[in-house]
Amino acid sequence: MNGKDKGTLYLVATPIGNLADITYRAVETLRSVDLIAAEDTRHSRILLDHYGVAAPVTSYHEHNKYEKAEVLVGKLKEGLDIALITDAGTPAISDPGEVLVGICRQEGIKVTSLPGPSAVITAISLSGLPSRSFAFEGFLPADNTERKSVLERLRGEQRTIVLYEAPHRLKKTLELLLDTLGDRRICVCRELTKIHEETPLMLLSEAVAAFAEQPPRGEFVLVVEGADPKKTAEESRSLWQELSLSEHLQQYLDKGLDKKEAMKKMAADRGCSRRDIYNGLLEEEK
Repeated sequence: MNGKDKGTLYLVATPIGNLADITYRAVETLRSVDLIAAEDTRHSRILLDHYGVAAPVTSYHEHNKYEKAEVLVGKLKEGLDIALITDAGTPAISDPGEVLVGICRQEGIKVTSLPGPSAVITAISLSGLPSRSFAFEGFLPADNTERKSVLERLRGEQRTIVLYEAPHRLKKTLELLLDTLGDRRICVCRELTKIHEETPLMLLSEAVAAFAEQPPRGEFVLVVEGADPKKTAEESRSLWQELSLSEHLQQYLDKGLDKKEAMKKMAADRGCSRRDIYNGLLEEEK
């Protein structure tokens, strides 16, 4: 496809459901490259055959992403152009493609992206929840302890939260979200762009009840309302009130802050003046 010394890695976005959701440029590129690296070659063959793409296909997935990346980089260095596609959506987003892109960057190999479908953007645009900024977490860890740890970290996140989830883990994830984040709004996006697309906006408690009655089917994107800033501030102040002023101060001193800066942060944490903090510390020292 090019006559340069090194080839180019093309990140080609593919449909997340509806085969018609692909750009002309994407199809032309897939037809023109020397090799296509696909997450699941059998799954991708359906799309490639639909558009008459005859380029050879090789597997590149979570379980071979490091060793196969080295092989693909070697081919790019030889001058071959390679297109990277995932099962659905944009490569390298919560996807093993990030490893290949990282190595190409280090090796000075050109990487370009052909924009297109993205489950994250599709879901948040449909949700009706604030979209000026959002926190994308991808799939939560499979380990229960790690999952709870991530959700605990997200408890005070004020931005809209976007998660991917598989059907067999959906019920448990919804229950954990409710227990950890409280009963806030969630848009449960199922089968995006497909015939049976569903995007109900409801409370987490309603979502838990709904899927307790019916088995989840299809792939899900969960768009969760961020924490209420006022409630988060109140919870934070309540948490700090459990510590003495000297204990609170020591936490910031242990982080390397000087006493003046630490007292400034303490005042913000507790919703009072720095003079109140100073006087309170003097009282504790008596």
